[in-house]
Amino acid sequence: MGHNYAKPMTPEQKQARVLARVPPDWTLRIERPSGGQWRALMQPPGAEGAWCDEQPTLADALDAAWRLNRVAPT
Repeated sequence: MGHNYAKPMTPEQKQARVLARVPPDWTLRIERPSGGQWRALMQPPGAEGAWCDEQPTLADALDAAWRLNRVAPT
């Protein structure tokens, strides 16, 4: 009997998925201190954005920033 397991996304696929969700009028900032980990900020126009916690990969930082700053549909 076969199983239908989803194949995990590559970091590039995860990064592309997150960036496709960010509206074009949002501010996006990415930082990685020398020898440090990644962090990102996403900021909607007219609102305060927040930096995500440090993450080991750029894709993880973008995903964390999106989850932290996205606005839930009303």
